[in-house]
Amino acid sequence: MFRNQYDTDVTVWSPEGRLLQVEYAMESVKQGSACVGLRSSTHAVIGALKRSVSELSAHQKKILDIDSHVGIGIAGLTADARTLAKWMRSECLNHRYVYGTDMPAGRLLAGLADRHQRTTQTYVRRPYGVGLLVAAYDKAGPHLYQTCPSGNVYEYYASAVGARSQSGRTYLEKHCGDGNDGANDEAQAPFADASLDDLIMHALRALAGCVSTDDKEAKAKGNAEGLTRDNGSVGVVGRDQAFRLIEGDELQPYLDRLELEGGNAGAGDGGDDGDDADGGAMET
Repeated sequence: MFRNQYDTDVTVWSPEGRLLQVEYAMESVKQGSACVGLRSSTHAVIGALKRSVSELSAHQKKILDIDSHVGIGIAGLTADARTLAKWMRSECLNHRYVYGTDMPAGRLLAGLADRHQRTTQTYVRRPYGVGLLVAAYDKAGPHLYQTCPSGNVYEYYASAVGARSQSGRTYLEKHCGDGNDGANDEAQAPFADASLDDLIMHALRALAGCVSTDDKEAKAKGNAEGLTRDNGSVGVVGRDQAFRLIEGDELQPYLDRLELEGGNAGAGDGGDDGDDADGGAMET
């Protein structure tokens, strides 16, 4: 009731106890291009779909490197993500300058969560309209975190965010036991024993299910899934492996394997969650 009376500022509560500006920011994440992530006992992998605003433009990067042990995937407003990435890089550099070692992922994400949360209770500011999947590796092993404009941060074995991400999540849930050696499966984490190549292939299969089949670029290239070397990208980090971005020619062999398998095994496994709205004029 009278919704527009309570969404003019982030500090105004609605009668139902909701902060509508924060909900609008979370909706921006749902409209962003899809991003998936998963981790094993040795590596963490994130995959993202890149968008181009027109046929004449290049694709917008959706995976950014933060430090040699941290990288992020973006779903939402790219400009907001660049601001957060700049802050994260500064924190990592300051920590290395003072302590001479990589910044622990948990400490970095705690600071990032606080930065998100401050915008939800400060006058004349708006929440960051972006959700991040953060892949990191530190002394405790590989990590995969998901951030939210509300200031919440969750650690996952596997996750997906962005438009049509429900298909990706369904695939990851269905195949979360793949790569385990069968010993004590109940106590073993999902994808724990998966190799790096297996993680990358799982990420691409989940990502292919998030691509709209009516994508103009997909039809032009004759690719039903629409996942190509141009609009796909993967970032990996792990034990004895600095964060590395895989795209273009380096990504093509994995896409060829995906095509030989008959396309995307996860497409259509899950229903659409209503996240397929286009980002409109904003770059998401």
